[in-house]
Amino acid sequence: MRFRQVHLDFHTSEAIPGIGQEFSKTQFQAMLRAGHVDSITVFSKCHHGWAYHPSEANEMHPQLSFDLLGEMITAAHEIGVRTPVYLSAGLDEKLARRHPEWLIRDAEDRTRWVKDFMTPGYHEFCLGTPYLDILLAQIHEVVSRYDADGIFLDIVGARKCRCQYCVAALRADGQDPRDETSVVALGEATYLNYARRVRETIDAVKPGLPVYHNNGHQQRGRRDLVHVNSHLELESLPTGGWGYDHFPLSARYAQPLGMEFLGMTGKFHTSWGEFGGYKHPNALRFEAALSLAHGAKCSIGDQLHPSGLMDEATYALIGAAYAEVEAKEPWCSGVESVADIAVLSLEAAREACPGGHALKGQRNLADAGVVRMLTEGHFLFDIVDMSSDFSAYKVLILPDEVPVWPEFAGAIEAFTAGGGKVLATGRSGLNTSGDAFALNLGVNWLGVNPYRPAYFRPHFTPGALLPASYVMYGEGQLVELNGGHSLGHLENPYFNRDVFTFCSHQHTPGAREDNGPGMVESEDGIYIAWEVFSDYADGGHLILKEMVLHALSRLLPQPALTTSLPARGITTLQYQQAERRYVHHLLYAAPVLKGRIEVIEDIVPLRDISVSLRLPTAAPVQRVYLAPSMVELPFTAGQEGELSYTVPYLENHQMAVIELA
Repeated sequence: MRFRQVHLDFHTSEAIPGIGQEFSKTQFQAMLRAGHVDSITVFSKCHHGWAYHPSEANEMHPQLSFDLLGEMITAAHEIGVRTPVYLSAGLDEKLARRHPEWLIRDAEDRTRWVKDFMTPGYHEFCLGTPYLDILLAQIHEVVSRYDADGIFLDIVGARKCRCQYCVAALRADGQDPRDETSVVALGEATYLNYARRVRETIDAVKPGLPVYHNNGHQQRGRRDLVHVNSHLELESLPTGGWGYDHFPLSARYAQPLGMEFLGMTGKFHTSWGEFGGYKHPNALRFEAALSLAHGAKCSIGDQLHPSGLMDEATYALIGAAYAEVEAKEPWCSGVESVADIAVLSLEAAREACPGGHALKGQRNLADAGVVRMLTEGHFLFDIVDMSSDFSAYKVLILPDEVPVWPEFAGAIEAFTAGGGKVLATGRSGLNTSGDAFALNLGVNWLGVNPYRPAYFRPHFTPGALLPASYVMYGEGQLVELNGGHSLGHLENPYFNRDVFTFCSHQHTPGAREDNGPGMVESEDGIYIAWEVFSDYADGGHLILKEMVLHALSRLLPQPALTTSLPARGITTLQYQQAERRYVHHLLYAAPVLKGRIEVIEDIVPLRDISVSLRLPTAAPVQRVYLAPSMVELPFTAGQEGELSYTVPYLENHQMAVIELA
């Protein structure tokens, strides 16, 4: 995979004349050079259903008079730029009007995406209908006739569908179309069949050609759905509703899977489909650096004007980010993450839990909250699933609602027997019946606290705060000690707020009585009786983070990395095995919420950032320097891989390279 990719959208209505009439090979190449682009995804077929080349398997756009796809591929290849080819797989508005019986239907017989006649938009196809054969013929045509460097298939994934074809398939198999579990299982089987047939279609012409099926989200805990792809393209446009917390969550799960992957953002002020919207160059610089820091390559979304003319302002904007990426590439390829902490994704745990189908799709803020908190605490962590090797980590976090079944309990017992520690919060650790702890957390579970909110009084100084009684807005659990010792206790209010009993504007104050432990340490780890990660994602209450930071200071007294970066700073550590060097990434920018959109505009430089590392190697450090500037850094090396240095200047992104002897 290339580092500097562009995803060139071109969903173009048949009502627009003169499609591609201003396309110029010279101008196209000039824009790619200006943008420092080394790969561009170009269109065979758009959401409207039209082909952008002569076609027998499809119909060429009625306002296009030449082979635009072929011209783009030729122009890009002349200057060494790769050209994966895009086909809209899930949407085809032209065919949707002709074959509405092939569309996905929900339980109320409504189509997906646009559900009413008066709203403009697209309709999604079921891949268990005859539409699949048409799509496969379109893919075969592109792979056979064009020098594609990959295939990108959009708007696909496991879908719940009750179209006439799916209903008939379920009934023929003795299944009930009214049963949600059966519908979900058919949707997954339909998707896997589609992915298999796509692979067979491509391999019959060009074996091994890269292919990616874009669903907008890689489901954590479903490696079978992930591995239908040759690589991953993590769509995450911060300004398009994803926010700046989304990509790190996806990336920290993707990198340990061992697949090549890229981070896909956009040049838009908002999201896909926007013409004339441009984000600040500093935002793209930060987003590209964020991908590099997490072991990913980069992709930036653009949208071609119907005329076929590439936008100069866009490629100047992209070029500002990609010029920096180009200089950094030698230190960003072939990397693997270094991490102390494994976070078992709540999404993945629900997926693996026996009988956990009812849990799937439930609201999940825990995964996002734990990533935000650990990132702000500058810990090195991975997001893992049940197929991961827990023994590779020192601490395992079970965020908020992770159920525990016998096989899982055995895996955790083996992990703690080997010296690992567990941090569990909220309902995590309860058995699948939800009536007792299945783990040795030093407590017995008594039930859900009927008081909400309640209060937590720490028996320690919580970071920048002082000892006090802190309101806990979320659901709490009642527990009693069973081998553990309390790090802080629960205080209930005088009463819950009610129409006849209320106090002040929000909630009732605490009665200042010890109502049992709220945070407990035992031999195997620490338990916190509130859903601290979900609550932090929802409200950002500082005491929640300080509770977790204190817990980790006890469970992980010697973390692999400590730094003086501010909370909004991001840091990761990557290892390049072939070069025998570690690459320490530091980033800093402060997104600002402007209306509904997170915006990065100003990059505030930082100076003299202290760093202390404990490298997982006994090899001596030969040198430390900044890349790509090659400025040498003084360092102090101690015993057992201890290393200290100061990064003198950070403007957006800095890499400190630690070369081993």
